[in-house]
Amino acid sequence: MKDWVARLSTAGQPFDAWLVLAAGTLLLVGLVMVTSASTEVATGLTGNPFYYGIRHGIFVVIAVTFGTAMLLVPLSWWQNNGPWLLLAGIGLLILVLLVGTEVNGSKRWIPLGPINVQASELAKLFLIIYIASYLERFLSGVRRRLWEFTKPLLVLLPIAVLLILEPDYGALVVMTSSVMGMLLLAGAPLLRFILLLTVVSLLGVYVAIAEPYRLERITSFTDPWADMYDSGYQLTQALIAYGRGHWFGLGLGDSVQKLFYLPEAHTDFVFAVIAEELGLVGAITVISFFALLVYRALAIGRRAELIRLPFAAYLSYGIALVFGGQAFINIGVSTGMLPTKGLTLPLLSYGGSSLVVSCIMVALLLRVDIETRRLTRYANARQQVKGVPDP
Repeated sequence: MKDWVARLSTAGQPFDAWLVLAAGTLLLVGLVMVTSASTEVATGLTGNPFYYGIRHGIFVVIAVTFGTAMLLVPLSWWQNNGPWLLLAGIGLLILVLLVGTEVNGSKRWIPLGPINVQASELAKLFLIIYIASYLERFLSGVRRRLWEFTKPLLVLLPIAVLLILEPDYGALVVMTSSVMGMLLLAGAPLLRFILLLTVVSLLGVYVAIAEPYRLERITSFTDPWADMYDSGYQLTQALIAYGRGHWFGLGLGDSVQKLFYLPEAHTDFVFAVIAEELGLVGAITVISFFALLVYRALAIGRRAELIRLPFAAYLSYGIALVFGGQAFINIGVSTGMLPTKGLTLPLLSYGGSSLVVSCIMVALLLRVDIETRRLTRYANARQQVKGVPDP
């Protein structure tokens, strides 16, 4: 069975078709569901029920265009420019604090005419690229010496401070988890992670209780029905959407919760609308495509690691962790498993910055896969030539 799956996923293909299938399906589902979830809000705000759907479609076209362009860039360019990209990401996080647009008490977007750029999305991508290039250069040191292991965490520190100032705790959690996951996959000793997780957990508890609104978010998450018209309102409306969906949903476009009951229905809580309109079957199908996306990213990274392409391998692992972590947090928040955080669902939620960065990440995975296949074919060809006896 394993051999059959392996042949199906790689044989005779110039790239990983399963990865393209998963990413393309999520993009199409997102286009349909964002349009469906936003019709009433768009009608109330603009008079055009398809306002957000049209904008999301434009974002999808722009994101796919950017991804296609990035597919032409060799991995060596990203590897060589990792430090400069990291500095650019930190610069964007500083810039957003100075000139960013404030929405709901957070400064996360840099206004550029008709569009807003979310600085943390680009910083997330640049950080993953830098950590992958760092691991390529200092892999043995990360495994053996504490100082080499600590350096990436020190690089993460100023980014964490800037994200807290915005604030954007969701992005901070995803970045921190991804960096630690990359270090773990690089072979760093497990004991260091246990000590680090202990320190991070203690700091997290302190940060959670330091401000009343953060503590309120946590208490509302544990029992949203205790204050369902204030701090628990968003979560209770999402849970009602899940309850309405049953097995097969109310039908596409027939959501009740999107009728001004569920805030951010087309952005952070679009998965709740999916569950209401398409039911448990539709929700599990979407989760399955995210699982397929993450699995193929990890498989691509593993193939690159086996032929000794460490930058390509750890870049793929980092992207897999970002996709998996962000999808898990977004779905966990809307189902009541996790405290409320403002995180989009990759490739699916409304938002131009998230879509563009997600498509660039998919393009990087495809580039890793293409270069890995090319190098593997070259090595196999050389092996066959060497194996031919002299006449």
